[in-house]
Amino acid sequence: MPVSFTESPEQQQTPDSARAWNHPRHVIVYCDHLLYASETFIKAQATALTQYRAEYAGLRRVSGLDLANGSTHVINQGGIMGHSAELMFKVWRQLPGKFVAGLKALCPALIHAHFGADGYRALTLSAKLGVPLIVTYHGSDATVLNLKHAKTPFGHRQYLRNREIVKERVSRMIAVSQFVRAKLLDQGFPEDKVTLHYIGVDAELFRPVRYSGPRHVLFVGRLVERKGLEYLIKGMECVQNQFPEVELVVIGDGPLRSSLEAQAHSSLRRYRFMGVQPPDVVREQMVRSSVFAGPSVKIASGEEEAFGMVFAEAQSMEVPVVSFASGGIGEAVEHRRTGLLAPERDWRTLGRYIAELIKDEPMRQTMGRAGRQRVLSLFHLKKQTLILEDIYSSVLGSVAV
Repeated sequence: MPVSFTESPEQQQTPDSARAWNHPRHVIVYCDHLLYASETFIKAQATALTQYRAEYAGLRRVSGLDLANGSTHVINQGGIMGHSAELMFKVWRQLPGKFVAGLKALCPALIHAHFGADGYRALTLSAKLGVPLIVTYHGSDATVLNLKHAKTPFGHRQYLRNREIVKERVSRMIAVSQFVRAKLLDQGFPEDKVTLHYIGVDAELFRPVRYSGPRHVLFVGRLVERKGLEYLIKGMECVQNQFPEVELVVIGDGPLRSSLEAQAHSSLRRYRFMGVQPPDVVREQMVRSSVFAGPSVKIASGEEEAFGMVFAEAQSMEVPVVSFASGGIGEAVEHRRTGLLAPERDWRTLGRYIAELIKDEPMRQTMGRAGRQRVLSLFHLKKQTLILEDIYSSVLGSVAV
């Protein structure tokens, strides 16, 4: 049955004219790699700015999200010269003059880097441009500390070696959850520099849609150990013993895909691995879901789920969530109100919670509505981005216009 996305009353609301800009100041959104398909939250936040206009800067473009023409500035533009320029920057902190000049011509107000390692690299650019630097910490950059148990990129190792410089020179660190903020404070980051700020969900894009066809259980995420799909497959075996018609749908890819598909093949009646899908397909599969399940776990490297934007997106569409009470998930999902949180790695309780929601449609609908209201109250992208702009203003020391 086709699903149509029509304009909602919320979508028809106009932004606060007092906040709208005619001559916005530029903010440089810095990420080493611009931008992976999973980083829709960075693009959504940058696009939602009203007092500032985002320009993207980084090491290089990657296959992923489509960014507006003319809005990206990269060190590596391809070929031998491009790769050499990237290496010179990563190892010796040398920036190409043309790259710096192009950004300086914008007269940017500040740089907003995403992820700790990218923030460390952006310090050089901040110094060249003479503007303050803000860094958002998203999770693994604040939790992966045990390098013996992590296949950690060079950038993260470089960041950890120079973390004291980051603490001193970055103007503000933004934590995407209380969980991440606590992790940063435990690592000695200055309390007055670390600000909690939930990025927010586009509640107009992720909105409830009427659908009366068969429903499934949905998982969206990278197929890696931390996302806990192996526990969901075990839990779904119990679910399908009671409801054999309920399918598990998996969106995402990663190094564990083959082993997870083999596990599903040996234990489940109905399942489907769809690989990486564009955002519109993800939303349509959420519409068709009775439950969104994302049982993330803490792994040996220290990495944990920091918040889970996809949980908020599902709740914005009135889909209740079942997960583990791990990391910052309890900030995204309110147990027994907008979803159900099982003890970490307890796949039996996870399966029982999923079956409970499948069986009890009134409870599912009540939790769905409560989830939507919680998103509108705490995680609405427009409101959260206005708060972000206030953070920019406080860093700049003046009211942004």
